[in-house]
Amino acid sequence: MNSLYILFDEIYRILFLLIPVLVTVAMIVWLDRRVWAFVQKRRGPNVVGPFGLLQSVADALKYIFKEIIIPASSNKLIFIIAPIITMTLALIAWAVIPFSENLILADINVGILYLFAISSLGVYGIIMGGWASNSKYPFLGAIRSAAQMVSYEVSIGVIIINVLLFTGSLNLKDIVLAQQNMWFVLPLFPMFVIFFISALAETNRPPFDLPEAEAELVAGYQTEYSGMMYAMFWLGEYANILLMCAMGSVLFLGGWLPPMDIGIFSLIPAPFWFIFKILFLFILFALVKATVPRYRYDQLMKLGWKIFLPLSLIWVVLTAAYLLYFDLLPKQI
Repeated sequence: MNSLYILFDEIYRILFLLIPVLVTVAMIVWLDRRVWAFVQKRRGPNVVGPFGLLQSVADALKYIFKEIIIPASSNKLIFIIAPIITMTLALIAWAVIPFSENLILADINVGILYLFAISSLGVYGIIMGGWASNSKYPFLGAIRSAAQMVSYEVSIGVIIINVLLFTGSLNLKDIVLAQQNMWFVLPLFPMFVIFFISALAETNRPPFDLPEAEAELVAGYQTEYSGMMYAMFWLGEYANILLMCAMGSVLFLGGWLPPMDIGIFSLIPAPFWFIFKILFLFILFALVKATVPRYRYDQLMKLGWKIFLPLSLIWVVLTAAYLLYFDLLPKQI
């Protein structure tokens, strides 16, 4: 009976995290479209529900009732599994994200490694979908995505080392608590900028949306998908975007910590601060999409390997030298 109670308790905790994330992913598309509309001086979604808030619900219903078409020449098993893998990996990564000191599903000591491993696996769903479609445009999109995600994961990994040098811990909660006196965005501001741009490339967002460039590849690796299978790729993509915003908040913006622990700042619950920071970074994502033109593929690779990687490596050396010289390295290192 005790083991059954533990099982139901874990299921409840998982659903308590999973359902809000899925709802937020659906609603965040509305915010994305409203930001683009604001930049382009038009209305955006405004018909379905007040302020167009139910537009995402209408889109979801459309995807649910649309026919799923599987190409006759495709590898059907892998074609079906690919979007499931993409969405599943995007959701399970949220298990280690701390919304407050106590509100976390899995408080593990290697949270950063877990996130890095899950984000690295995310490319497999895209490669499988592009290859299994047995079509040239999806295959080209999958190849582009594999090269792009691997290239920018290297920079993100090196950037994270800078944060770990300050904290001496791979636990995400410890990283947030280490920023009680000063958020890491201040001493590591260049790394925050590179992390933000690398996150755009990692999630295939403009100006780095080469894997699904509609002008060249129709819709890239998603071209042959329809109905809910297409929607699962879409949900996985936006869940990954929110995950990157959450990582940026945890690593650089103090997670659930308020800017100042005085006055009205101290009255706002910790999870709301965390959610506010995620939304702030997401709005920056949307503004970039609305204002910056798409890069060429050679420019994309040059930026990752010839600019971001050397800069992040140099900054690791400078950070380590500074902390060592002033004897500020954490005891764990």
